[in-house]
Parts: sequence; C-alpha cells; structure tokens
Amino acid sequence: MENRIPDVIICVIIIATLGCIHILSNFMRLYFGGEYSDLTLSQLVDTHAKEYGWILKLGLNCFGYSCIFLPGFLIYKYTKRVRYLEKSGEGRLIPSAVRFCFSGAEVEKSDAAQQKKASGQGFLRECLRLTYCFLGLMTCHLTWGVLQEKIMTQEYEDADGKRSHFRDSQFLVFTNRFLAFVISGAYLFVTQRTRHRAPLYKYSFASLSNIMSAWFQYEALKFINFPTQVLAKSCKIIPVMVMGKIISKAKYEFYEYLTAGLISVGMVFFMTGSAEDSSASPVTTLTGVFLLTLYMIFDSFTSNWQGDLFKTYDMTSIQMMCGINLFSTLFTSASLSLQGGFMESLAFAAQHPKFVVDCVVLSISSALGQLFIFYTIACFGPVVFTIIMTVRQAIAILLSCLIYKHHISSLGVLGIFVVFLAISLRVYCNQRIKAIRRRAAEMAAAYAKPRLNA
Repeated sequence: MENRIPDVIICVIIIATLGCIHILSNFMRLYFGGEYSDLTLSQLVDTHAKEYGWILKLGLNCFGYSCIFLPGFLIYKYTKRVRYLEKSGEGRLIPSAVRFCFSGAEVEKSDAAQQKKASGQGFLRECLRLTYCFLGLMTCHLTWGVLQEKIMTQEYEDADGKRSHFRDSQFLVFTNRFLAFVISGAYLFVTQRTRHRAPLYKYSFASLSNIMSAWFQYEALKFINFPTQVLAKSCKIIPVMVMGKIISKAKYEFYEYLTAGLISVGMVFFMTGSAEDSSASPVTTLTGVFLLTLYMIFDSFTSNWQGDLFKTYDMTSIQMMCGINLFSTLFTSASLSLQGGFMESLAFAAQHPKFVVDCVVLSISSALGQLFIFYTIACFGPVVFTIIMTVRQAIAILLSCLIYKHHISSLGVLGIFVVFLAISLRVYCNQRIKAIRRRAAEMAAAYAKPRLNA
C-alpha cells in the first residue's frame, strides 16, 4: 500500500495557510476599522486620502497574492525535501498536480514545429494579411486605451442621477486577464495537441510582474493624464535595457543608447508642456510619475522573463499567454476575495449599467489585442509590429486629446516629435544593421564555397 501521508500533509499545508490568511484579514479589518469595522478592507482603504490610499491598496493586494504564493512555496520546499515526486507513483491526482506545477512535461520537438506555417504566400495575400493585422491592432488597442481612461477618470451616473467614480483597478485587471485566459485556453484546446514543457510555477513570476504593472498603470491614470502615460510607455526602452543586462546579460549597440536618450529628452519636454493645471498638487504629480516608474520596471521584468522562458522551453506564444493569464486570474481573484473587492465592484456594476458595457468591451479588446500581437509577430516579425504600435501610440494620443480635451503646448508637441523620431530611428537602424549582417554572412558563405571546391 502506498504511503499517503505526504498527500495529507500537502492538503494540510493548503488548508492551514489559507485559514491563517483569512483569520489575519478579519483581524486587520476589525482592528483597523474601528467604528467602520463592518466595512470591507477595500472600503476601509477608500476612506483615506487619494494621494496615499494607493499605498494601502498595494499592501492589501500583495497580502492577497500571498494566498497563492505562500501555499505554493511551502509545498515546493516540502516536496523537494522529502523527494515526493520520486517516491510517488503515476496516475494519482495529487502527485500529478505537483508534477505538473513543479516539473513540467517532456514532449517532442516536432510538436512545437508543427505550429509554424509555411510563409510562401503571394504579394497580394501578404498585403491583405498585413492590413488585417494593422486594423486588428488599431481597433483593439485604441478601444482598450480610450475605455481605460474613461473608466478610471470619468464619473458614472446611476438610476437616481448620482455620479461616482469606479475605484478598484484590480477588478479591471481581473476581468482582462480572466477573459484572456479563457480565449487562449479555448484556442489551445480546440487547435493544439501540445502539452506545456515549462513547470507551471515558472509562469507565476511573469504573471505577478504583469498584473503589478497593469495595476500601476491603472492607478497612474488617477494622477496623470493618458497622453503622458502613452509617452511613458515609449520610454520603456530604458528599464527594458537595464533589466536585460541584469537578467540576460544582454549587450546593446550605440544607436540603442542614443535613441533611449532621445526618448527620455522627448518625455521631459512632453511632461513639461502638457501640464493642464499649474496649481495642481505637487504630491499628486510626483505620485503619478512614481507609479509610472514602477509600471515600467515591472513591465520590463515581464518581457525579459518571458524571453528567457521562450528560449529555455521552446513554447508557443499562445501557451505563454494561457499560462501567464492563468496565474494572473488566480492572483487577482484571491486578492479581490480577501479584500471584499468582488462584492463592491459587482455592486457598482449593478448600479451603473454603462460601466458593465465599458468593462466587457475593455476586456474583450485587451484579450483580442494579445492575440493580434502574437499573430503579427509570428507573421511579420518584431520590426513590423513595432512600426504598427508606434503608429498606434500616435493615434492614441490624438484620440485622447480630442475626446477628453487634453491641452498640449508647443513644447509638448516638440516632445512628441522627438520621441517618435527616436523610435523611428531605432527601427530604421535595427533593420539596417540586420541587413548589413545578412549581406556579410552571404558574402562569407560565397567566399568559403570556392575554397571548399578547391
């Protein structure tokens, strides 16, 4: 008879850690709530000043994420110490789940190769496919960007005529990631037979950094306008380069440093020239800049970690999308349940039907946008994708200024011009260097061929 004691211990670890976290959350609500102890943790945070309430909200979010991380970490350490997978037999539920999470699966290389299609298509068909990708990216990301600003900055009116703001950024992150997981999971189930290679827990790090960056991005909209945020996204190249050196030991060309500097200069010009109210609180302005900085740091970690996973496990983009959004859904749902954010957000949705429509369209556009990103890169490569997204950023700024009446001075316009000039220069130099290296390789091959024949 097999030893089932390790299985029981694993179940006890899960139940005990979740129980302790639940008790601690109730204690915090009763102790810090005082006369407002009947409110949820999320509602208690909303009673604090806007400038500093996000700090408490961030702490609660991380506390909620521990519902997933803490049991997982304890089970990982326990199974390694007792060599659980080596002693457990095949076919049982708990060992299979532990192996799936911490060891991954071995599959043949040909499975991944079957996902790659032949690219020998006619010129007209390639033009139609490029147009399809361009229109898909434009539609999804422009819709997502406009609705993102509307939900976080505009007031919604209920049946009684009372107007109020939606406050819980994490609920938006949950809806976006949940729908993306459903779409990618359905796609894998219907069209692919490939099992994942990577241990499931590997996705959790990129997932956590991804939802943190998304949360900081939503929170930043409460303190800074959307055009400033879009230009800050253009400045992501700097933290991406720094994170690439730290994680992947990457090396960069001179033009990459030059364009990164130009983007930073353009960003300074834009932020200086797009201030809407000179009497605005400096705390609010600094808070918005700080949140944008955290957004870029976490976002740059996500892309570099995903790059390492792609290289190590040779997975498909849809598998990456499904794994990341699975953990993102778990993290955000655990945190929302702990804080009471689910009930609060659903109550807001019940009172404001227009919010429901905006939230659904936002989530659909976000999920479909991820699919278009993967498809465009697979068909045309990152250079064409970067050009399309550069155009999308310019159109997003124009739409935001037209719809929400943001004022940009001549200095701000100069900043926009410098940023997009630097991005265009970067794309051109990157393409030029690749062409030079390709010609050099062809010449070396042509030179080596006569010598081999001789």
